[in-house]
Amino acid sequence: MVPSVKLILTLGILATLASTGYAIKCFQCDSLTTPKCGKDIKSDDNLILDCTRIAPPRFLQNFFPVRNATGCMKQTIDIPGNPQIVRSCYFGDIGNTKVGCQTDPNLTTSKLLGCEVCTKDECNGSSSLAPIAGVILLFFGVARLLA
Repeated sequence: MVPSVKLILTLGILATLASTGYAIKCFQCDSLTTPKCGKDIKSDDNLILDCTRIAPPRFLQNFFPVRNATGCMKQTIDIPGNPQIVRSCYFGDIGNTKVGCQTDPNLTTSKLLGCEVCTKDECNGSSSLAPIAGVILLFFGVARLLA
């Protein structure tokens, strides 16, 4: 009985760590209200958002049955006479950004000038294998303790 409790405990720890390893973090800001969010963003931990904490925008929810973000995006939007940059989580197919990059249709005066999508944390190229490597090392460490 004791070995099965250890196995369940080990699997529970590994599942928790593995699920947090796949969450993507993106900058969430716009240059209109946050000047440091402009063309050359000034890194600030207060601007970073764990995308698992938010759902797709309401106008996109009919397109995406899955509620998980698939990347980060940077939109350049022209609001008459005042172009701005909006950074946020991206929901949708990375290979087909036509739907995921669209702006809110209720904002009829805004025009999308450009949209860039990436799949790394904060779009800074950090390795996505680091969390998985940590889980693997932890697994072997726990297995060694339980052996």
